[in-house]
Amino acid sequence: MKTSRVIRRAAELATPHRVTDGQKFHLKDVDPGDTGTLKSQDKPRAKEALQIGVDVLAELQDMLYAQDRWAVLLIFQAMDAAGKDGAIKHVMSGVNPQGCEVYSFKGPGPNELDHDYLWRTHLRVPERGRIGIFNRSYYEEVLVVRVHPEILQQQKLPPGCIAKDIWDDRCRDIRNFERYLAHNGVVICKFFLHVSRNEQKRRFLERLEQPAKNWKFSPNDVRERPYWKEYMRAYEEAIRATAAEHAPWYVVPADNKWYTRVVVAAAITDRLGSLGLHYPKVNKAKKRDLAAARRALLRAG
Repeated sequence: MKTSRVIRRAAELATPHRVTDGQKFHLKDVDPGDTGTLKSQDKPRAKEALQIGVDVLAELQDMLYAQDRWAVLLIFQAMDAAGKDGAIKHVMSGVNPQGCEVYSFKGPGPNELDHDYLWRTHLRVPERGRIGIFNRSYYEEVLVVRVHPEILQQQKLPPGCIAKDIWDDRCRDIRNFERYLAHNGVVICKFFLHVSRNEQKRRFLERLEQPAKNWKFSPNDVRERPYWKEYMRAYEEAIRATAAEHAPWYVVPADNKWYTRVVVAAAITDRLGSLGLHYPKVNKAKKRDLAAARRALLRAG
């Protein structure tokens, strides 16, 4: 299948889930079990489409690396067991590891708490020509910290900096930070994998009941479930406040992993395909050098 055709199809799959105007977004309008125009019987075809998308994504990433102009930042946010790790693993399976790095951000340590909350993630913004993946990110500062405001007391902030509108301030800071990155050639894609509370429970039980998956379970996962409504409210307000054309959110239904992965792959392919990527053109001087090198190799036998 031609690359241009795959990119067009990717846009069709990704566009319904893209949010660029937060004022029109309401999380209640998104069904975590939705599979768009694909039905359950389309699952085999979806897996085939995912592989085609992965192949095209690898081709686009190769041009991104060679052109060395754009950087791509992929941000993944979700409730536990929504499938972030699996989506990253399957969608990015075909890209060259030299041009892609994944960072999983846990709670900040002592050194990180001695800096502003954007500092540690800004250090990991990808170089030109590369793809950087944030498995959780600075958005935790308006999500988990908002749900558990006592965490603010551990962040060494002066009392005057913890104002009643701190969440609005942080969302504004994030919005400005992402605009700054975009002005410097960083292409941003943000994914919220939206899993339902019932499906999360099913996946937790699966982790408990299957020995091979026991390692995935953390007691802390269950402790967060009573705060589900608070988290949904925090996610909705963060998305509404920070969605933009240059830094869109993709709110992806996550109850069906096969559909989640297809949409994530489609969104990344669509964004990369819109950049007009190409391999660098060789000038006349370079062509002469290449011709001379070829002649030398042929003479050497």
